[in-house]
Amino acid sequence: MSKIYAGDRLEEGCKELAVMLLGAKHAVVLTGAGMDTESNIPDFRGKNGLWRNYDPRVVADITTFRQNYDLFHEFYRDRFSTMKQVEPHPGHYILADLEQRGLIKAIATQNISGLHAKAGNKKVYELHGNTREIYCNSCGKPATEQELLAKQPCRHCKQYALRPNIVFFGEPLPPVVWDSAIAEIKRSDLLLVIGTSLEVSPVNQLPYLAEGKQVLINNEDRSAGYSFDLVLLGSAGDILQRTVKYLT
Repeated sequence: MSKIYAGDRLEEGCKELAVMLLGAKHAVVLTGAGMDTESNIPDFRGKNGLWRNYDPRVVADITTFRQNYDLFHEFYRDRFSTMKQVEPHPGHYILADLEQRGLIKAIATQNISGLHAKAGNKKVYELHGNTREIYCNSCGKPATEQELLAKQPCRHCKQYALRPNIVFFGEPLPPVVWDSAIAEIKRSDLLLVIGTSLEVSPVNQLPYLAEGKQVLINNEDRSAGYSFDLVLLGSAGDILQRTVKYLT
């Protein structure tokens, strides 16, 4: 049964997490949208989320990209504008520091923001891709963000098919990244799951692969059906800042 800490007892849970981190030999982190909300990136499924004005089953589907490029472009143009304004929050920098200190070995993330790398993490598996890389869906040749935002055709094949290197609904996850993340999680003796709803398949299956201790950090308790040893309810940044005080 999970030990759940929230409110006035949260500090006690952070101390327990610190003990786990100090005792782990191969701690791995899995992050979702809740990790980025403190950097003012809207959570997809929150009441103020990115999907509030768009149906995700439509706008982020590979079929929409192919059949309604105008709708795709409108959504991602606005999204790129949001991404350019965000910076890592203290929680991101703490994870980077923990990696540098050898207390965590890798991060697997559902986020496409690139904030983990921007904060200084080196070993990051971007399961859903990223917005840094742009390419043509028709011929596969690289393109620039400026060309995509200007809604220009591919300069190689002349098709209107430029896209960010992210995973749309209806597409498989990048196999090399996915397999590497699985290997890290299977090897872990501590898995830290931060800010994810655990609703999106196949990423929501990853905790089942971990054989060591597991910790959930999230605003809402999403531990049902999983084997988390410790559940800390609150914002990622606050909990990580509390925890790092005990990592001496």
